Formats: sequence, C-alpha cells, structure tokens
Amino acid sequence: MNNKRAKDIMTTDVIVANKNDIIANVANLLIKEKIGGLPVVDEENKVVGIISETDIMKKESYVDSPRMLNFLQGIIFLDDMKKFEDEMRAIAAYKVEDLMSKDIITVNENDTFDYVANVMINKSINRVPVVDEENCLKGIICRYDIIKAMYN
Repeated sequence: MNNKRAKDIMTTDVIVANKNDIIANVANLLIKEKIGGLPVVDEENKVVGIISETDIMKKESYVDSPRMLNFLQGIIFLDDMKKFEDEMRAIAAYKVEDLMSKDIITVNENDTFDYVANVMINKSINRVPVVDEENCLKGIICRYDIIKAMYN
C-alpha cells in the first residue's frame, strides 16, 4: 500500500452539491445515487463543506411528530397536523449551507494511502474530499474505496 496515493484510489466522477441547493433536492439525490453524503463546492469548485444524510437527519429530529391515537382502526391526531406539515416543508426548503458541516477534513491528491486511511479512521469519517493545492475538488475517497484498494 505504501506506493498508492489518494489520486490512485479516489473516485473522480464526484457528485457535488452547491451551498444554495435545496435540501429536498439533495436528499432525493442521495437516495437516487445510494450515497451517504456529498462535498459542497463553490463556483470555483473549491470545497466549502460536506452535506450528509446525518446532517439532514439531525435537523429532522427537532421536529415533534404529532401525537395520535388509534381508535376503531382509524387514527385521530391529537395535535395540529398543519403545524407538523409546515415544519416538514420548512426543513425540505432549507438550503445546503444551513445544514452542511463546515469544519471538514480534506486530503491532498498526493497524500499516501496510509495517511488517508489513518485520517478517516482517527477522525471517524466516512468520506474525505481530495483536493489540490488551491483546495479545488479533484475526487472523493469513501470507506469503500479504502477497502477496495486494500484487496485489489
């Protein structure tokens, strides 16, 4: 593994989000592509954050589900459903910049495989953007890529 570099194991066809994208669209993209997160880039392709399913789930956890009662094979809502629906619509309308993680860890395309793997393990992260010297996105490495590189 000592001779492999980040650029040798990264995925270069990276799906990205923009900080002004709507969360509902990003959530649908995560579902469609079966991925757990995306780097967020600015107009110059510089990495400014990461948006993950965890970021979206954390925000969603602040919404109180309406209390309900099962009665005669039906449901009676004890709380105002309109309030719940309005809160859910508001979350879906959030922009990526409202929920993204801004304190992100990146690696350089020339960093060694061992360095990248250790960063991901020690920081408990699932994905790490790969950037050049100007912080422009070159690729992404996920845990899958690490395992693949170890056994291929």
